[in-house]
Amino acid sequence: MIKSVMCCCGSGLGSSMLVRMNVEKTLQKIGVSGVSVTHSSLSDAAEGAADLFVVGKDLENFVKHLPRVVVLNNIMDKAELETKLKAEFEK
Repeated sequence: MIKSVMCCCGSGLGSSMLVRMNVEKTLQKIGVSGVSVTHSSLSDAAEGAADLFVVGKDLENFVKHLPRVVVLNNIMDKAELETKLKAEFEK
């Protein structure tokens, strides 16, 4: 069960915060509640830090060791985010 989502980018400031806001909106849209969503730098992406990690395609190689990861081809594409989050929450 997914109770926490961490959105990561290189520095943990710009794009990860943007993705976090989109994740929060998307979870609300698909009717998922009770999930904490944070944003951070890639260096904080470690097993146990969150149940699910969301990163852009450029960081895919850095998170291969994590058990559950959503890789976004386009971090601005809300439809892609919704499709991939729905799939994870339906597992």
